[in-house]
Amino acid sequence: MSTHSLPLSLDLHIEGMTCASCVRRVETALKAVPGVTEASVNLATHRALVALGPEGADPQALLAAVSKRGYEAQIIDTEQPAAADDMTAEDALAGRRFAWAAILTLPVFVLEMGGHLIPALHHLIQETIPAQTLAWLQLVLTTAVLAGPGRSFFTRGFKALAHGGPDMNTLVALGAGSAWLYSTLVTLAPTIFPAASRHLYFEAAAVVATLILLGRWLESRAKGRAGSAIRELVGLQPRTAWVRRDGDWAETPLDKLISGDEIRVRPGEKIPVDGIVLEGESWVDESMITGEPLPASRRAGDRLIGGTLNTQGSLILQATEVGSQTVLAQIIRLVEQAQSGKLPVQQLVDRVTAWFVPVVMVLAALAFAAWWIWGPDPALAHALVAGVAVLIIACPCAMGLATPISILVATGRAASRGILFRQGDALQRLRDARLIAFDKTGTLTLGRPVLTDLLPLDGGDTTELLATLAAVQAGSEHPIAHAIRSSAQEQSLAVPDATQFEAVTGAGVRAQVQGHRYLMGSVRLMQDAGVPVSASALDRMQTLAQAGKTPFLVARDEQLSSIVAVADTLRPSARALIQRLHALGLKTALITGDHEAAAHAVAQDLGIDIVHAQTLPEHKADLLRELQQSIGPLAFVGDGINDAPALATADVGIAMGHGTDVAIESADVVLMNEDLESIARAITLSHKTLRNIGQNLFWAFAYNAALIPVAAGALYPWTGLQLSPMLGAGAMALSSVFVVTNALRLKTQSLETGN
Repeated sequence: MSTHSLPLSLDLHIEGMTCASCVRRVETALKAVPGVTEASVNLATHRALVALGPEGADPQALLAAVSKRGYEAQIIDTEQPAAADDMTAEDALAGRRFAWAAILTLPVFVLEMGGHLIPALHHLIQETIPAQTLAWLQLVLTTAVLAGPGRSFFTRGFKALAHGGPDMNTLVALGAGSAWLYSTLVTLAPTIFPAASRHLYFEAAAVVATLILLGRWLESRAKGRAGSAIRELVGLQPRTAWVRRDGDWAETPLDKLISGDEIRVRPGEKIPVDGIVLEGESWVDESMITGEPLPASRRAGDRLIGGTLNTQGSLILQATEVGSQTVLAQIIRLVEQAQSGKLPVQQLVDRVTAWFVPVVMVLAALAFAAWWIWGPDPALAHALVAGVAVLIIACPCAMGLATPISILVATGRAASRGILFRQGDALQRLRDARLIAFDKTGTLTLGRPVLTDLLPLDGGDTTELLATLAAVQAGSEHPIAHAIRSSAQEQSLAVPDATQFEAVTGAGVRAQVQGHRYLMGSVRLMQDAGVPVSASALDRMQTLAQAGKTPFLVARDEQLSSIVAVADTLRPSARALIQRLHALGLKTALITGDHEAAAHAVAQDLGIDIVHAQTLPEHKADLLRELQQSIGPLAFVGDGINDAPALATADVGIAMGHGTDVAIESADVVLMNEDLESIARAITLSHKTLRNIGQNLFWAFAYNAALIPVAAGALYPWTGLQLSPMLGAGAMALSSVFVVTNALRLKTQSLETGN
C-alpha cells in the first residue's frame, strides 16, 4: 500500500469513559502509538479523532492501547453511510441498572434510615427483626447492589487504579467499597472494633451506588437529547427506494443504490440520494438541510438533495451521489467532526482533571487520618464517614462534560438551522472575532448580474453590439458573461462565432469576431493593451459606478468602441445582516475585485465600515492579515474559488453553501442556505455557547472547591454535623446532571437578537 492511500485520520468509538480523567488517559494511550500525531477524545460523544502521520498507524495497535488502559474501542467506518448512534441502547442499559439498584437498595434504606425518620417504625423493626438478622439482610442486599448494577464501578475503577490512572469509578469503588467492607467486618467480627464504633454503613454504600447510577441514567438521557440533531439528520434517510433497472421498477435497499440509477419518488416520500430530476415537477421541502422554511420548486434538470421531502408531484431522478458521498452524509460527518472537537479552554480542564482524582484520594486519606487521630469518639466511625464522603462527593464528571456537552448541543442546533461548523473550536474563534469581512459577488449579492447599460461610443447599433459581445463572452463562465449572453438570448439575437478567446485573470477577456479583435474589461486592461481611454469615457464610467453598477470598456481593433454596465442585486437579507452585526459591536468590511465606485456604492447602501475595491484574489489574504494586525481577529465570508486563500487566512472562514467545493473545503463554517442572517445567528450562538461553557465550568469547579472541605468535616467544629456519604453521592450526581441540563438550554435560546 502506498502512503498516498493511507488515511490521514481515524475515528474511534470509546466505551467505558465516565469522567474527564478517562479522557486524558485514553488520549495519552493513543498518542503513544507510533504513527499518531494527535488524538482528541470527547467525553460527550464517546468518540476519539486520531490524526496520523504520513506513515500511518496500525489500527489494531490503537485498539490495543485503549484496551490496556481499561477501555474498549471500535473503529468507525466513515466511508459507510451514517447510522444512528447507540444512545438509545445506552439509555436503556443505564435505566435498567438504576432500576435494579433502587429495588435492592430501598429495603436497606428503609430498615436503617426509616427508623431514624419514623420512631414507630424503628420500634417495629427492633421488635420483629433480630439485630443480627437485620445486619445479614442488609449485607446480602447491599452486596447484590454492588456486585450487580454497581459492578462496573469496581471492575473499571480498580482496573484504572492498576494502570496508574485512577478515575471517578475508582473514587466510587473506594468509597462505597470501604463502607461495605467496614460494615461487613462489623457484621462478621464485631469484637475487632470498639463498641462505640460498631456502626453499619450498608445503606450508605447502597444508596451511594444507586444515586450515582441515577445520575448516570439522567446524564445519558440528557446527552441523548443533546445529540438529537445527528439522529434527526440520520432519520432523514429512507431505508429503501424505487429503482428502475432493466425496465422494471423494484424496491431496493438504500445501500444497494449506485450512481446512475433511475429512482421514482412519489408525493410525501423522502428523496433517497442526491440526484438530478429527469421527469416531473414538484415542491421539495429542504428545511432540515438548508434551514429554509419554504419548499423549493424542482423540475427537470434541477438538483435534488437526499433526505429532503417531496411534498406534491411525482419525480423521477437520476442518482449522482450515493452512500457516504451524498450531501446529507457529508453534513452528518461535518457535524460529528465539530462535535468531537475541543475548545482551547478544554485543554486546561484536561490538565487539571489529570491530577484531580489522585489529589482527591490523598485528601480523603488525610481526612480519614485526621479524624482517627484527633476526632471525638467514636473516632473510627467519624474517620470512615469523612474519608468516604470526600471520595464520593468529588466529581470530575461535571468538569469533563462542561465544554463538550455545550459544543454537542450548539453544533447540533446550528445544523438544524443550516449552519455547519466544520471545526468545533470555530465557536470560540467566531466569538472572539472583531471584524466580519465580505466578498461581494455571490455573497452580499445574488451573484446573478444583469446587463443594464450598453453605450456605443462609435455610433454603432446596440443590437449588433450586443450580439458581438455575446460572442466575445461565449467562452467565459464569469457571471458578467452570463448576464450578456442571457440578454442576447432574451432578444433572440443571432450570435456569431468567436475565435482566439482568452481570459485575462481579474481584468477581462479578448477574442476575435468576424475578423475584428475585441477586448473587454477594466481600464487597466485597456491601458496594458495600449488602448487610449478618453476622459469623457472615464466620466461616464464614474457615473455608472456611482449608481451601483459595474462598468466595463470594449475596444475593437485597439480603439475604444463602447461602455457596458451590469448590476448585481443585493441579497434581501444583506442590509439586515449588517445592522445586526453592528448591533453586536462588530465592524464590517467589503473586500472585492470590483471597481472602486461600485464597491463604495454597495458599502454605502448597506452601511459597511471598511471598503477595499479592485483587490486581486492573491492580495485578499494579505489584506486580511493587515486587518488582523490593526483590528484583531476576523471572519471572512465568501463563495468563490478566488476566496479560498482568504477563507483559509481568516481566523474563521465562512463559506456560502452554494459556492464552490474549494471555498467550502477552505472554510470553518458553511452556510447551507441563502439567508445571510445565518451569519449573525452563528455569531450569536458562539457567544451564548461560550457563556454556557463558562457557567458549566464555574459550577463544576465551584462545586468541588466548596463541598470537598465540607465532606472532610470543615463545618463540624461549628455545627457538630458531618456530611453523609449519601448526600455527597446525591450532590455528585446532581452536578453532572446540572451541567448537561444547562447545556440543553442552548437548544431553545433565541438566535435572532442579542449576543
